[in-house]
Amino acid sequence: MFIGREAELKFLNDKYETEGGQLVVLYGRRRVGKTETLRKFCKGKPHLFFSCTQTTDRVQLQKFSNQILKENIPASNYITEFSDWEKAFGAILDLPYGDRKKLLIIDEFPYMCKGNRSIPSILQNLWDARLRDANVMIVLCGSAMSFIEKDLLAEKNPLYGRATGIYKMKEMGFYDVIKFFPDYSERDKVIAYAVLGGIPHYLRQWDPKLSVAENIKCNILTKGCILYSEVEFLLHQELRETPVYNSIIEAVALGNTTLNNISQKSLIEDTSKTSVYLKNLIELGIVEREFSVDVKVKEKANGNRGTYKLTDNFFRFWYAFGYANFSQLEDGDVDGVYEYVVEPALHEFASFTFEDVCREFVREMQKRNELPFRYFKMGRWTGKTTLRDKNAENRYRIGKTEIDLLCIDQKAEKYMVGECKFKKEPFSYTEYLGTLSKLTPLKEKAQFYYALFSESGFDEKIIDEANANKTFTYTLEQIVNYEKLPCE
Repeated sequence: MFIGREAELKFLNDKYETEGGQLVVLYGRRRVGKTETLRKFCKGKPHLFFSCTQTTDRVQLQKFSNQILKENIPASNYITEFSDWEKAFGAILDLPYGDRKKLLIIDEFPYMCKGNRSIPSILQNLWDARLRDANVMIVLCGSAMSFIEKDLLAEKNPLYGRATGIYKMKEMGFYDVIKFFPDYSERDKVIAYAVLGGIPHYLRQWDPKLSVAENIKCNILTKGCILYSEVEFLLHQELRETPVYNSIIEAVALGNTTLNNISQKSLIEDTSKTSVYLKNLIELGIVEREFSVDVKVKEKANGNRGTYKLTDNFFRFWYAFGYANFSQLEDGDVDGVYEYVVEPALHEFASFTFEDVCREFVREMQKRNELPFRYFKMGRWTGKTTLRDKNAENRYRIGKTEIDLLCIDQKAEKYMVGECKFKKEPFSYTEYLGTLSKLTPLKEKAQFYYALFSESGFDEKIIDEANANKTFTYTLEQIVNYEKLPCE
């Protein structure tokens, strides 16, 4: 069953319905579901779907020729193979699809270019001369994100400015992910999302009829299952020096977020080398560099600023629990690793992901105009603020603080401070007072709102005072089931 990807399908269908030639580039990291989405898009439409392989240019051309000639184009009456790529691509115009758009999908297009570097130039010349005004749609799809962004779409490259649509596919969001296990409790949906993230290939290894614990043991920690070797397989396929990358990813997964800390933990003396490794992981969509929501563009250019985190939840789970206990898992001690390592830490592990879930919840609320104001920026805030000195009345000191979620309007006159608590006890009144104190002294003239997100409800005193302090409270049930609720 195909789940989600409504935005991607709408984008592709809109391009298909648009008059004239369409040259679309669809790309994203491996396993994100590009091919499956394209096949869903093609369903019911006459089309040619060509999947490139890592082979020689001669063999690639032969395979492409065989596939397009099977469509009973005129050339199939007198040749068995095209002599060059210009003739092969030009045959798209002869596809016998009547008045319907002639649709060609080239999956893993970078493989084709690797075998023949002139492919983009050939396609560009043909597009400019014959295809851009014809009733055709070509979709170039690929997983090599760096190649597509730097070698295919960048300025001074042949196809620069030719694409009529460029779409970078990302992981599925929380509200699509939980459709894979609809019968789970709200808590287990968050935990399962924390373990698997939004990669469809990972989600399809999960059996919704089994509990979270059974799935982790059977479908992740057991030697021989697909996900047990997934991380190693992907790294070997995409990167060299996999031992170094393993050390870096493990360091980030275990909470080392700054460049210096990552270098020290992974035993790399030169931080400039660590920075290059991290940049490669960012290009693969495994790591991201995060900044405080109020940071200016110039500050982001500073290589020593910002923190690093894993964007792939499954990678974070594997390096925290699987990779760290690999010897025991190789010996078959699955139950022991789960009982003594995974289970005691799993709930806290999911608390970090709960913050991402809350941010997605707020984004959905903005779409429905259900927030007290329209935010311009949203994200985590870290910095210095004024804290009350416990040892002296009416005195303040400057201290470091962090806000899980901060929304700021375009004029920086309205703020919404969000605090996320994924724990088995209710959001306490003391925690609530701490939330009220954050950031306010620095922006005395600003208008403040507060949003509290809690797995286990709230202290009664919070509920009593919430309205007076412009505080909104959201339970786990409200957050997880938000898409099912009617718009106000």
